[in-house]
Amino acid sequence: MQIAHRRDVVFILLSGFFITNAIIAEMIGGKLIQAGPFAMSIGVIPWPVVFLTTDLINEYFGTSGVRRLTFLTMGLIVYAFLVIYAAMLVPAADFSPISTEVFALVFGQSLWIIVGSIVAFALSQLVDVTVFWFFRRRTGGKRLWLRATGSTAVSQLIDSIVIIGIAFWLPGKVKTSEFLTVAMTNYSYKFLIAVGLTPLVYLLHGMIDRFLGKAEASQLIEKAASESESPVV
Repeated sequence: MQIAHRRDVVFILLSGFFITNAIIAEMIGGKLIQAGPFAMSIGVIPWPVVFLTTDLINEYFGTSGVRRLTFLTMGLIVYAFLVIYAAMLVPAADFSPISTEVFALVFGQSLWIIVGSIVAFALSQLVDVTVFWFFRRRTGGKRLWLRATGSTAVSQLIDSIVIIGIAFWLPGKVKTSEFLTVAMTNYSYKFLIAVGLTPLVYLLHGMIDRFLGKAEASQLIEKAASESESPVV
C-alpha cells in the first residue's frame, strides 16, 4: 500500500469516527439522565471518541485538518437536523408501530437545542485545537498526554456550559441551579473520561506510527507542526 494511500486511510478512519460520534451525540443530546445524585445529557456518552479522534487528527494533520473537519461536521449536523425535521412533517401511516407524535417526541429537537449544539461544537473544537498547539509549542512535541488531556479539559468546559446554557437555560427550561448542576456534571464526566483515555491515545498513536511507518509518521507530524505552530509573541 502506497504511503499517500495509508495517510488517506488514517484520515478517513479518524474522520469517520469523529463525524459519526459527533452527530450521534447531537441527535440524542436532548435526553437528560440521572447519574447517581446528578443529572446529565445522554449526549455525553459518544463524546469520548470525538475527544480521541480530535487529538489524533491534531497530531498528524494539524490545525487545518481539525478545522476543516469541524466545519464539515457542523454542516452535516445541520443537514441531519433538516432531514429529521422533514421526516417529522410527514404523517405516519395508521399501521405504523411508531406514531407521528412518538416520532416527534423522540426526534423533535427545539431550535434552542440545534443552535446550542452547533455553537458549542464549533467553539469547543476551535478552542481545543488552539490549546493543543499551545501546549505542544511549550513542550517541544513531548508530553502527548498533556496536550491531549489539557486541550480536552479546556474545550469541554466551554462545550458543557454553552450547550446546556443555550439549549435549556436561556429558553427557561431549567433553573440556574439546575443548569449549573447539569453543565458541571457533564463536564466532570467528560474530564474523567478524557483522563482515562490517555493510555488509549498512546496506543492508537503507536498503531498509526506502525501503519504509516515511523519515518512517514514523523514527517507527517512535523508537517502538521510547521503548518499549525505560529511564532510565540
